[in-house]
Amino acid sequence: MITWRRGEVLAVRREWRGAIELTVRQLDGGPEFRALAYPELVGRPEVGDTVLLNTTAQTLGLGTGGYALVTAVPDRLPTDPPPGPGHLVKARYTPLQSIVLGVDEQDSPHHAALRDADDLDAMPVVVADLHSALPAICAGVRTVRPTARIAYVMTDGGALPAWFSMTISALRDADWIVGTVTTGQTMGGDLEAVTVHTGLLAARHVLHADIAVVTQGPGNLGTDTRWGFSGVAAGEAVNAAATLGGRAVAALRVSDADPRERHRGISHHSLTAYGRVALASADVVLPDLDEPLASRLAADIAPLRARHRIVTVPTHGLDEVLRTTPLKLSTMGRGLDEDHAHFLATAAAGRHAATLLPPHSP
Repeated sequence: MITWRRGEVLAVRREWRGAIELTVRQLDGGPEFRALAYPELVGRPEVGDTVLLNTTAQTLGLGTGGYALVTAVPDRLPTDPPPGPGHLVKARYTPLQSIVLGVDEQDSPHHAALRDADDLDAMPVVVADLHSALPAICAGVRTVRPTARIAYVMTDGGALPAWFSMTISALRDADWIVGTVTTGQTMGGDLEAVTVHTGLLAARHVLHADIAVVTQGPGNLGTDTRWGFSGVAAGEAVNAAATLGGRAVAALRVSDADPRERHRGISHHSLTAYGRVALASADVVLPDLDEPLASRLAADIAPLRARHRIVTVPTHGLDEVLRTTPLKLSTMGRGLDEDHAHFLATAAAGRHAATLLPPHSP
């Protein structure tokens, strides 16, 4: 199940929040390749170090996760962390399980605020399938409320370490989001939470967000079956937002460039998650796009009309702000110009969410 290798660190390629990208050479005379280390888990590798590597994703040629992962620097282990509060175990019962301080646990300074918290105060919660939607949603918000406080609530359908995401790092550095709450088995956010429900409550009552965005981390998993994809959780996030008195806004996964027919127009992921899994009502944002895609979207969305409010949102001005995002937009290897409709659709959801804010908010 795991391909193990020993390697030597040749160079540090680049760094972002919580992650270091390395060039590593296999010790048995194999090739050089990219590797990724999370200093919070394994310490900080340096040039010349021997590292123990999990090369499974690289061996399989995975796109999003095509790094070898540093699992240990065996000759220079990190020092023991100081004793402190926190008893939440994430990545539970794996070799790299970690103990974190949960925002909702008893030792947290925020426990009192969250112990009986039960309401999001009608906060808009934008839900999306793919991690690549996050910067586009933020861009859409900024066309209406450029100073709105946006929090990212990360679910565990994709990457578990938030540190893997260069998107999170770039958005935080640019002040496009005020923080990340990692929920379930995910870890490494500004706040750690047990569930999406407490993650949303923490976004509202601890980060004081005006808008929350809920998506999985990088690395969407799909199997070309009706139910076997990690984006099913988007429907569950709609239910969580509604249960807590939030205003759920559903971002559609749209494309006229995806080579797979099941993802053309409105992806079957969105139709299944919002049409079958989401039992609560949401504002489903239909972007106002040009023909012939507009007619296809109007037909595709029909199954969602019985349960949800379909809101048509203009897309004028979105292209300009999408070109100002703090990082290059990419979804399934396609950039803004290659899959324009995808990014316009997700940005439209952010634009609509911003219109739901009360007039006195940022």
